[in-house]
Amino acid sequence: MSALFAATYPERTSALVLYGTFARFTSAADYPWAPPAELMDQVVESAMASWGRTDSPMVSVLAPSLGGDDRFRQFWARFERAAASPGAFAALMKMNVEIDIRRVLPTIRVPTLVLHRKDDAAVSVEQGRYLARHIPGAKYVELAGADHLTPVGDADAIIEEIEEFLTGVRSAAEPDRVLATVLFTDIVGSTERAAELGDQRWRALLEEHNALVRREIVRFRGREVKTVGDGFLATFDGPARAIRCARSAVEALRRVGLEIRAGLHTGECERMGDDVGGIAVHIGARIAASAQAGEVLVSSTVRDLVAGSGLRFADRGTRILKGVPDQWRVFAVDA
Repeated sequence: MSALFAATYPERTSALVLYGTFARFTSAADYPWAPPAELMDQVVESAMASWGRTDSPMVSVLAPSLGGDDRFRQFWARFERAAASPGAFAALMKMNVEIDIRRVLPTIRVPTLVLHRKDDAAVSVEQGRYLARHIPGAKYVELAGADHLTPVGDADAIIEEIEEFLTGVRSAAEPDRVLATVLFTDIVGSTERAAELGDQRWRALLEEHNALVRREIVRFRGREVKTVGDGFLATFDGPARAIRCARSAVEALRRVGLEIRAGLHTGECERMGDDVGGIAVHIGARIAASAQAGEVLVSSTVRDLVAGSGLRFADRGTRILKGVPDQWRVFAVDA
């Protein structure tokens, strides 16, 4: 429909963008890369038989990277039930099977972008290449991935290509940044303790340590980012809760015979998937490394932000944190 409009009304069309599509849905003698009509009949029958169920074969065709994802399969089942009846789906597929706009392609005279994922499981990449070859002046971009659905896989790559094609520029990726309090914990003397207990007993104690720290992180509404050596990195949206989490973890682990130290800093962090980065994270790690056994050290930023919370601090003076510019004043949380 879009290609027909662009060819018929070029004065009303600024650009044409085609993603994961085709000029002809089924194969022909001079168009061998599309599936045969008989195969499409089988696909339709299979899809109709499982319509609205979590075992729909359409998931593996349209989003193979999520074929084993139960949540996505549940979403797709709801989507099918809400979108159409099986009969309406069959009618739509029958119309698709009859599409053939190969003769229209050379008449398109508007700026055209053709996007196709290289391993698209639903529509062969050869179909995208055919479009680009037969539309005069078309720009063709082949993207990585096997998913046909645009929101699945690297959706940003699709958006960026379209943005650059339509505007002439590609926006610089803005880092996803957020203000957070980072908490680092670390077991004091872990190597010596492991040698004292032996591998089996140390592993059991380490598992208990992990369970206790995770319990406190959840209790104080933090987010576990990852384990770091024999410790944890977690983030909090409130510095007071982060401090109380650290103190509670120190006391809980002391009762099972482990001493930990903790360090906290509040600053702007860069989200990198499930991980976090940035100078604030480095500062938090350095402060934790300078803490003594059983001590919770915080930066002056954290101390200032929790004024009025009832928490008390002892001034530990200024320190040079390795790899971090300037001197930093740190405070120990009063137990």
